[in-house]
Amino acid sequence: MYPLIRNRRLRTSESIRRLVRETIVTPDDFLVPLFLVGGKHVKEEIPSMPNYYRLSLDNLEKEVKELWQMGLRAVLLFVKVPDDLKDNKGTEALNPEGLMQRAIKAVKNACPEMLVMTDVALDPFSSYGHDGIVADRQILNDETSEVLAEMSVSHAKAGADFVAPSDMMDGRILTIREALENEGFQNTGIMSYSAKYASAFYGPFRDALDSAPVDIANVPKDKKTYQMDYANRFEALKETQMDIDEGADIVMIKPGLCYLDIVREIKNEVDVPVAVYQVSGEYAMLKAASEKGWLDHDAVMLEQLTAIKRAGANIIASYFAKDFVRTIS
Repeated sequence: MYPLIRNRRLRTSESIRRLVRETIVTPDDFLVPLFLVGGKHVKEEIPSMPNYYRLSLDNLEKEVKELWQMGLRAVLLFVKVPDDLKDNKGTEALNPEGLMQRAIKAVKNACPEMLVMTDVALDPFSSYGHDGIVADRQILNDETSEVLAEMSVSHAKAGADFVAPSDMMDGRILTIREALENEGFQNTGIMSYSAKYASAFYGPFRDALDSAPVDIANVPKDKKTYQMDYANRFEALKETQMDIDEGADIVMIKPGLCYLDIVREIKNEVDVPVAVYQVSGEYAMLKAASEKGWLDHDAVMLEQLTAIKRAGANIIASYFAKDFVRTIS
């Protein structure tokens, strides 16, 4: 009873605040997204993502060595595909000598213990910018899932530790899991984008990979027929549980900050690790505001990352990973 109980006693100094702090973010929490391009000696800054780059494979090897030295132990790979290699079926995605397959090998060659996760979706390889095969203004579900399963096996053969299907096709986790099992990759994990919302926060990412849907006749103009309606909550629980039942080892919610209620709901319901993707738009907004002097970059970054972990994230995929390590060092 007041005044015998005074909660502020536990806030009187930084030392006591640190001692009783409930949520602590460490480098072990991070999954670092990396964008890859062909060529050599390429390090292209992404205009809408300041201080973030597209890397050729020689620079990828340098990057993963630096990440490892910083205590960052896991990467998530994405590739930017030239237009002349794109088609409606994502044929290039299955090329055993494709950029993704070579990137996996490059990471493992440079840093064998680095955990490698790979994006599994057709949009970087699609001439239409969609995560699936397009026909008659529709995204074909089952046909797409079969290609995603082939992609996953190809990544596993190249040395990926986890595949990360980001497409939101129905039933694709089971199709991928069965394909991996049939090819002898029982130990290759699946991190499923289980609750991926049709968000307006993805713009800079699509710039980075040139993977936005094209605006032409007979092609859906957006991804709302497969990515989730951001007004929905219970649907996320259903989608996530189905993915776990189909064989997902880790489930992901994307985007991050606007969906922390969903993160907590899912964390309360499931018994597998929960990942959150703090997406490109979230990164770009803070970078822009801090450049204008409107926000303290490091203070807001730490607050956001702590909020994501406090909501229940075991894993945080974030473009701020290196900034975070530098800030706490």
